[in-house]
Amino acid sequence: MKQHCTTRLNNCKTVSFISTILKGLGQIMLQENRITGLLFLIGIFYGSYTMGLAAILATICGTATAYLFKYDKTEIEQGLYGFSAALVGVAVMLFLKPVLWAWLFVFLGSVAAAMLQHFAIKRNFPAYTFPFVLVTWLILLVCHYFWNDLFAVSTPAVAQISDSLTEGFKSFGQVIFQDKFLSGLLFFIAVFISSPIAALYGLAAAIVSAILAFHLSVPMTDINLGLYGFNAVLCAIVFAGPKVKDGFWVLISILFALAITLLMLKTGIPKLTFPFVLATWITLLLKNKLVPLLKRGKS
Repeated sequence: MKQHCTTRLNNCKTVSFISTILKGLGQIMLQENRITGLLFLIGIFYGSYTMGLAAILATICGTATAYLFKYDKTEIEQGLYGFSAALVGVAVMLFLKPVLWAWLFVFLGSVAAAMLQHFAIKRNFPAYTFPFVLVTWLILLVCHYFWNDLFAVSTPAVAQISDSLTEGFKSFGQVIFQDKFLSGLLFFIAVFISSPIAALYGLAAAIVSAILAFHLSVPMTDINLGLYGFNAVLCAIVFAGPKVKDGFWVLISILFALAITLLMLKTGIPKLTFPFVLATWITLLLKNKLVPLLKRGKS
């Protein structure tokens, strides 16, 4: 009887841990949803088996770090220590060759991302994916100076006919560094299951961003791949809501994200999701300053 209870308890813990891992993957697009996380994982594996393995390993390492340092259990179970770690894992496999050193960077990077996430959470600071951005920049900088031969050789993109809807779905894919249409479609469905309004706003934001990029003479190959829409997708998900004013803040944030993206191209620094992070911080600052002023003016 005692052995049966122990086995049942262990099974419950395993299910709970898997649920936390999947929620961590879902939180990449701010969705605390296991199904969303599972579809994200399937989409990553469809795009790249290596990236899929890295995403699982990194999410487990980030979550395990949170358990090891006894971070708040509720926050851990919400997946808040898995998403930045997961992005680090996928990004490392995008930029580096899948050799032993790269896997070590996945492990160390995911641990560091979880710790930075905790630093921000304890201070009630909306870091979003900034821990991932910071850690990935550091890894790429270290490799640039000490392990330059670790960098993967990029495959040249093939020009395609412009299709706004396809570009919109590919923008969802590029949030997790996937350029295949089916991966992007899966990611869109995954977000839609959790929050239909966030998914639709994200798709609209990606399309608007792609159209604006086209009129700014951005290379068509990059637009086709969704490289000018994925930060817009994340911005839209943050500010999505049922009110008209929510749409206004979505528009403001994607304009900032596009402007930051274009500025970063001149620096040569990989933009990752930094345009989303900075655009969201600026938009939140404006929103927190303007809304009280407008309310005061009406009273």
